Amino acid sequence: QVQLVESGGGLVQPGGSLRLSCAASGSIFKIYVMAWYRQAPGKQRELVARITSNNMTNYADSVKDRFTLSRDNAKRTVSLQMNSLKPEDTAVYYCYAQAMPTMGSPWYVYWGQGTQVTVSS
Repeated sequence: QVQLVESGGGLVQPGGSLRLSCAASGSIFKIYVMAWYRQAPGKQRELVARITSNNMTNYADSVKDRFTLSRDNAKRTVSLQMNSLKPEDTAVYYCYAQAMPTMGSPWYVYWGQGTQVTVSS
């Protein structure tokens, strides 16, 4: 069983910072991609940032230069450092992983339960 455990969400004032972390647990042979998505009320889920196993990163234009995604492959952890937060960053943030649970198996997609980030004064 593969689980993505998220932490770090909460309430922060505009201009503040939060750090989201996601740890993959369970039997995993290899994690290829880890990412964060978010979904605001009434909006579609969107990709915030993603990182591959060799640290290639992609960011949504709306968060580029404000958010930084990093991963620790040994710890199977991905972290999203969010700086200069804006009210429009308010959303439920979901951890995502594309992983191979066992050697030779197909890649599967896993989702975290979501953590609320609220940016408000």
